[in-house]
Amino acid sequence: MKALKLVIGVALVLGSLMIGLTQASAITAQASPSSRQSCSGTLTSPGLLSGTYSGDVTITGLCVVDGGATLIRGDLILAPGSGLNATFARNDVRGTGTTSLTVKGDVRVGSGATLAMGCEPNASPCTDDPAAGTGGTLTGQNEVSSDIIANGALALIIHASYIKGDVRQIGGGGGLSCAPPSTGVFSLLQSPVFSDYEDNTISGDLQVTGVQSCWFGALRNLVRGDFTYANSSFGDPDASEVLTNVVSGDLTCTSDNPVVEYGDSAGMPNRVGGDASGECSFKSESPNPAPSGPLAPISVRK
Repeated sequence: MKALKLVIGVALVLGSLMIGLTQASAITAQASPSSRQSCSGTLTSPGLLSGTYSGDVTITGLCVVDGGATLIRGDLILAPGSGLNATFARNDVRGTGTTSLTVKGDVRVGSGATLAMGCEPNASPCTDDPAAGTGGTLTGQNEVSSDIIANGALALIIHASYIKGDVRQIGGGGGLSCAPPSTGVFSLLQSPVFSDYEDNTISGDLQVTGVQSCWFGALRNLVRGDFTYANSSFGDPDASEVLTNVVSGDLTCTSDNPVVEYGDSAGMPNRVGGDASGECSFKSESPNPAPSGPLAPISVRK
């Protein structure tokens, strides 16, 4: 998966540089914070989500967060088929300062929608990081005070973010194909569809169930509740890299294809405070790295 992620990272940078060019004109069209309830745009002319919103905000089409501090006092709702790119660290509209996203309510990701939130050096460089081509130096600032709930979403790609509630990704994923789709965000990037959680702090539970996509990974997350990964299938045999997580509660991995494995993640066993069962049980082992490395446990006791 390393080669695929490198291609995806470069594509995100190139795509976002193009997107950034649209922002100077977009910001002048925004209404006062108290009256704004939506953000809309297209792949070629994305909308700008920026400033303070007093209530719920709905995303239609494609929007980006690269215009400074963004505060949503209600829920952030991604309408079916929409996309939000919140993988920026700098205020690219003003040319000075930083960008952040804070949601005081839930983030709700609709059917076929894509949420890309957070960025960090090496694992997923910020799309406006000048050093992204060599791994990057910047980290995004993203916080959700309640839950992230995705039903039938196309993809969730979340890095280095703080979620104070639960994260639930149920169904969706776009199917098992690893060919780039012909329409939508991933067609712009010429990337297969995938979902990924890396280096996040989740105060509640993390649940990923019934997803069908090309690839999935969950690496180096701190989950203070339970982590359930179940009934999901992926087209890439190197998928199901659920590793190096610290889980305070139970870790349950069942009926996934492929089963949880090390692949080329350079990962370490999950550290689990509660019970570890199924593919992630304390007795489960997998070659590290796959396919011929020494056997290593998938999980160990915290």
